[in-house]
Amino acid sequence: MLIDTHAHLQDEEMLSDLEAVLARAKEAGVDTIICIGYDLPSSKKAVEIARQHEQVFAVIGVHPHSASELDAQTIDELFKLAKDPQVVAIGEIGLDFYRDLSPRDQQRTAFIEQIKMARELYKPIVIHDRDAHQEVLDIIKAEKAGINGGIMHCYSGHLPLAVDLMKANFYISFAGPLTYKNARKTQEVAAKISFDRILIETDCPYLTPEPLRGRRNEPANVYHVAAKLAELRNKTIEETGYITSRNARTAFRLPD
Repeated sequence: MLIDTHAHLQDEEMLSDLEAVLARAKEAGVDTIICIGYDLPSSKKAVEIARQHEQVFAVIGVHPHSASELDAQTIDELFKLAKDPQVVAIGEIGLDFYRDLSPRDQQRTAFIEQIKMARELYKPIVIHDRDAHQEVLDIIKAEKAGINGGIMHCYSGHLPLAVDLMKANFYISFAGPLTYKNARKTQEVAAKISFDRILIETDCPYLTPEPLRGRRNEPANVYHVAAKLAELRNKTIEETGYITSRNARTAFRLPD
């Protein structure tokens, strides 16, 4: 069995045939999917989907792209939403200095405020980090962000950063780019870090893995990420599925 630890099932592309998407996931051996919010409406939708489907859990939060939307009322609503038993983490939160869709100061403020919220709620966090590696690490350390655990989603950094993140109580999650031919740095990290700190994900409907690039991504395709990880670690797909699923259940405190 596999766990897709990062999917956007509430995306319009996925909602159009959600039941079929979930059925294909089950057929592919994906028995659990973590549906990730990126603003308040998508967080509410993630919880709604999780309530309706036993294989889905929700993560709620405001993405750095939407950091300017995080006001006191939004934080209050997220606090209330987080009390739902299907909500297993706060995310995806962090910094994105590649697109800069929100001013960087607002991104930093939103990141720190949501770390504090997760700490108060005793929940792990799911981090989005693009072109902001050192600053994300600095904030993690300053805010003791890993106190309840955390996940670095779609990892794109180098090996020393991954080691620092694991020391701060974070798991490292790999998505479709792990399968790309030019992903040597990411593949090196996946091959060398402790296997008990690795998760797999799709980030669907984005980042479709090889050999399916060009098509919409979906949770069933996490199999291809697992297969590449198995190759890099010289493990069977069954061993890889068992280890990464065990890691995911620990990271998100999921029921057995």
